[in-house]
Amino acid sequence: MSSAAPPVPEKAPRSAMMIVFLVVFIDLLGFGIVLPLLPRFADTFLGGFEPTAKGVIIGLLYSSFSIMQFLFAPTWGRLSDRIGRRPVLLIGLAGSVGFYALFAFASALDREQATLAVMLLLLSRVGAGIAGANISTAAAVIADCTPPEKRAKGMALIGAAFGIGFTFGPLIAFAGMVTFQKEPWAPGAIAAGLSFVAMLLALKLLPETLPAGPKPPREGFDIGRTLAVLRNPAVGPLIVVYFLAIFAFANFEGTLSLFTESAFKLNEKDNFLVFAYIGFVLMVAQGGIYRPLAGRRSEDYLLKLGTGMMLLGLGGLILVAYGTYHLKPQTVTGPTPTSVMVITPTTDMVTALKPLFYLCVTVAVTGFAFVNPSISSLVSRRADPARQGEILGVNQSASALGRICGPFVGNVVFQWTDSRMGPFVVATLLLVLVLGMTPALTPPEQEPSPNGA
Repeated sequence: MSSAAPPVPEKAPRSAMMIVFLVVFIDLLGFGIVLPLLPRFADTFLGGFEPTAKGVIIGLLYSSFSIMQFLFAPTWGRLSDRIGRRPVLLIGLAGSVGFYALFAFASALDREQATLAVMLLLLSRVGAGIAGANISTAAAVIADCTPPEKRAKGMALIGAAFGIGFTFGPLIAFAGMVTFQKEPWAPGAIAAGLSFVAMLLALKLLPETLPAGPKPPREGFDIGRTLAVLRNPAVGPLIVVYFLAIFAFANFEGTLSLFTESAFKLNEKDNFLVFAYIGFVLMVAQGGIYRPLAGRRSEDYLLKLGTGMMLLGLGGLILVAYGTYHLKPQTVTGPTPTSVMVITPTTDMVTALKPLFYLCVTVAVTGFAFVNPSISSLVSRRADPARQGEILGVNQSASALGRICGPFVGNVVFQWTDSRMGPFVVATLLLVLVLGMTPALTPPEQEPSPNGA
């Protein structure tokens, strides 16, 4: 099968790309609304559980979404290569509507129905993960509609949609909590409604972008196909680098609310705003900085620049963690065994580190905004055009695996030191490894043909 790119459809590009942007944005609004509420709703129904069981259940509620994306992203991608992008996106959006509605229903159950509520909450996250695994199909639409030299700009659209959705999702969740304090079903219902709007937009306005030509055979879940993609020298190393970068960032992302509470005593409301700020930075970095740069600089250069910024930002958070811990009140033994001295630095000394914290977060998130579309663009450009969906699905699967491993490892090492800097140390070491690997990535002008993968 030839690896030469088929002609880009004449009518599809602009309308398809804008609809994909809107669909991903609205769908991520639903995700951003539900995610911050999971611990609160789960905690409501887990009062009678043992502490260990409670922790395991909350962990499953968090990770089940990413586990399903890891398992199903390549399958959705292969299906979109065979039957088209449009039906796969519509199926996924319809699933999101149903499973967010199930989340709303489970949230409204009484505490006396705690076991049923927890089971339905878990089912809703599993289903939403399966439905949301078709983000790789949205990336395939971008690949279908853009020539190679504009691929990075196109992929940045998805990243910008993620950023905008993740900015306003937590804000809507917070507004919903305030407005509907006695209606716990409201946030899930809002998420379902937004996904329904996204489905209607796609149904009415999204054209089919899959180029005409030979289609791959009917295949379901096949770990062998995934391994074949990873063994491909053109795309495999890029996907491994993507996994490591996501793993590093998820160490930070998965422990951020714990760290801000420990270091700066931020409450739930303040943490909603911190996550909204991260989404805002992601939106501005990808839409306002990366896209113009992508027209003048190669993806390889932007990947290295982004990795360096992530390393600088997350490495800086090690210093913030160390500083906030050592500036807290501490009790030490006095001149005699029965006396103690309390060293109490002023609150202003800890507060003074907040600007450095936000600076480091801004640099790290901006770097991540450069890494994400650069790798997606490089993977897409080096992929066999007839298997864009499958290969981008494997790339999305690697991202999901990083989001599974990162929060797990981050939350474990978070407890290892009193200063809570463990996750940032792990993230920094992973990014050093990524920087060490980037020179070995095959330059685009020397790319081997990726036939069959």
